[in-house]
Amino acid sequence: QVQLVESGGGLVQAGGSLRLSCAASGRTFSSYAMGWFRQAPGKEREFVAAISRSGLSTYYVDSVKGRFTIARDNAKNTVYLQVNSLKPEDTALYYCAARSGASGLSQLGSYDYWGQGTQVTVSS
Repeated sequence: QVQLVESGGGLVQAGGSLRLSCAASGRTFSSYAMGWFRQAPGKEREFVAAISRSGLSTYYVDSVKGRFTIARDNAKNTVYLQVNSLKPEDTALYYCAARSGASGLSQLGSYDYWGQGTQVTVSS
């Protein structure tokens, strides 16, 4: 069992930055690939970024490439999402998720554990 707790969200102006964190408890954090997803009001939850178990491979949805960076610290059982150059359309509840497998990291249904989310609101 893995428990995930996100933090770092907030209200920022367009062009601003935040660093989202997701702390994991439980065993063997390094055994899980990690992903970030987001859900805006009235929309479906969508993939944002993912990172392999080792941290050597990262994946992004096209809309955030060059602006968002995912990273992990296996010694601290934490995954991060640095979000820069924020736009109003980035406003959403951001979730982290853990997957025991190595494939399908952009697929919502592939993940085994989810956090409760942290809200990011970008004002224009």
